[in-house]
Amino acid sequence: MASRSARSSPTRLLYSLCTTSASPAPSRAFTAALLTGNFHIRSFSAGSAAAARLRDEKEAWWKESLQKLRNIGISAHIDSGKTTLTERVLYYTGRIHEIHEVRGKDGVGAKMDSMDLEREKGITIQSAATYCNWKDYQTQYFDVFALVNIIDTPGHVDFTIEVERALRVLDGAILVLCSVGGVQSQSITVDRQMRRYEVPRLAFINKLDRMGADPWRVLNQARAKLRHHSAAVQIPIGLEDDFKGLIDLVNMKANYFHGSSGENVVIEDIPANFEELAQEKRRELIEAVSEVDDNLAEAFLSDEPISAAELEEAIRRATVARKFVPVFMGSAFKNKGVQPLLDGVLSYLPCPSEVSNYALDQTKNEEKVPRLVRMHSNEMEDIQQAHAGQIVAVFGVDCASGDTFTDGSVKYTMTSMSVPEPVMSLAISAVSKDSGGNFSKALNRFQKEDPTFRVGLDPESGQTIISGMGELHLDIYVERMRREYKVDAIVGKPRVNFRETITQRAEFDYLHKKQSGGQGIWNHFHRALVLSLNSRTCLWDKLYPLILCQQLKRVLKRLPTRRDVLNSSSYQLAQGSLIGHPVENIRIVLNDGAAHTVDSSELAFKLASIYAFRQCYTAAKPVILEPVMLVELKFPSEFQGSVTGDINKRKGIIVGNDQEGDDCVITAHVPLNNMFGYSTSLRSMTQGKGEFTMEYLEHSQVSQDVQTQLVNAHKATKGGD
Repeated sequence: MASRSARSSPTRLLYSLCTTSASPAPSRAFTAALLTGNFHIRSFSAGSAAAARLRDEKEAWWKESLQKLRNIGISAHIDSGKTTLTERVLYYTGRIHEIHEVRGKDGVGAKMDSMDLEREKGITIQSAATYCNWKDYQTQYFDVFALVNIIDTPGHVDFTIEVERALRVLDGAILVLCSVGGVQSQSITVDRQMRRYEVPRLAFINKLDRMGADPWRVLNQARAKLRHHSAAVQIPIGLEDDFKGLIDLVNMKANYFHGSSGENVVIEDIPANFEELAQEKRRELIEAVSEVDDNLAEAFLSDEPISAAELEEAIRRATVARKFVPVFMGSAFKNKGVQPLLDGVLSYLPCPSEVSNYALDQTKNEEKVPRLVRMHSNEMEDIQQAHAGQIVAVFGVDCASGDTFTDGSVKYTMTSMSVPEPVMSLAISAVSKDSGGNFSKALNRFQKEDPTFRVGLDPESGQTIISGMGELHLDIYVERMRREYKVDAIVGKPRVNFRETITQRAEFDYLHKKQSGGQGIWNHFHRALVLSLNSRTCLWDKLYPLILCQQLKRVLKRLPTRRDVLNSSSYQLAQGSLIGHPVENIRIVLNDGAAHTVDSSELAFKLASIYAFRQCYTAAKPVILEPVMLVELKFPSEFQGSVTGDINKRKGIIVGNDQEGDDCVITAHVPLNNMFGYSTSLRSMTQGKGEFTMEYLEHSQVSQDVQTQLVNAHKATKGGD
């Protein structure tokens, strides 16, 4: 039996195991519910001394084996080569025997892209787990031990929650950067997520074989834009078509990758024409590490020769402490640089017992674990037991994504992760009434596995509304509903998730009195609406937007209606009076109130609360907030005038303008409501040569003319209904 703790952070249907005695909080590992401790399908008898001794011996062995275990995620901006890199890792470690490309001509697709939609679109939609063994660490217990557990995550911003929940529980990560595109918008987002969850990381500058590759420019961008204290641990031997291999700056050897798939790593002396550059870059590496490692700094300042072992140990200490980011290089597509990167994972990233975590002490009910499996993308292998540090899946357990499970020896639940609010919605309904059951099942399942996918009901039209992080996000779920549940859906036009807020404090008395024969309706409230800055990040304001002063508490205490007042206020915050969208950055303060001994019924409290809010809300001068997106565009410089003019027409604000070779890179803040259909417009303006990405930035106040248009449109819609 597994003890089930309260839900903390939503995640997917993969489970992880964590240590129970090494630290006061469980160690990281992926995903959807967290299992802490050691789980056995066939348990030992509690009264058997021999069984207990055997269990203790295996536990001691497993703690020692944790030193050779790595749980890592691979994350990056879209099309930086994450899945291609994972495919090579699986090939070189013997997990797969053929290499298939993400958009390969054979139609097979990469191993980690197991969904048909992923293969068709050439992008990763859901995180996928696998495991592999590297070097000579295989043991007699390999059936329950995988040296490197890997989570391949999506790069598209619409699926950023997949990265969020993977990093929440992983011990280390690889941040993949494109040697041509450099540090892009999603690179910054992913790095921010790694910082939030204190994940040590390596950087891998990929695609050195491409035209325009410049790893040193990317390294400088990482230092400037990502604030990385980093240095290269390798330098390339040639670039673009001349990319032949890499020079290891720690061991001062050249690595070449021979064989049809680069499977044979040949180590040779450094070419004479690269000797000076290698010495210079090694000095830079030593200087960078010595700034954050006292032991290496002492040796460096005393002018002592620094051995490869000393430098490697110093890099490891600094990386595990998150003070340094080693930078590797290569080309996954051309099969160069992957094996040294795997060596770096073992040498520099932490094992599960080296990672500190935070957890809450909570206990709920127990669940029986009927089946354990180990995942390799979409393939499953049944196992009878699982130990701390492993990543496994559990079947037949009633839980929601994000639940924490233990073996009963600890009572922890992992702290919650950051879940962004949806920015786009659309109405959806099943074409056939006979599909209603599957329609509901699909929506319920999607909500459980993805916390950024929300389902609601429009109170005015009665339509089902789904909300998500963007058009692609919602399109994917509509298509999954059709394929997985055989439900064809009617989809409405996407609409932006606006917000409302107030701009000033408002306060007044409100008396609600109505007599229609029999018992009357009477209540009196003294109310204030207060602007609460940054309440989107304040959990207290989200859970308790209504503040009751002491005198009113005494009034409400005598009546069974306090919950009704709270519920009425929450209902008003869910639907603002301007355009019916949620109200944020607001706090309601009830300063005083009065109740009639006969006429102050439950209905009286509800009506008084609703009408008081409406009048007070109008006096607080409400405004509409719209989601603003951070948009990054890249296109040939000859089209700069057209693209810039179009951004201005869409009421965007250009905040960055850089030149990368013959391409122009523009960063802008643009309202999401003005970005519908932009992909088609950009292709038309740039003759198909332009590309862009966008991610949510903030909700910002709309202009007065836009607010008037939105309010009038809302009134017309209500009048039409």
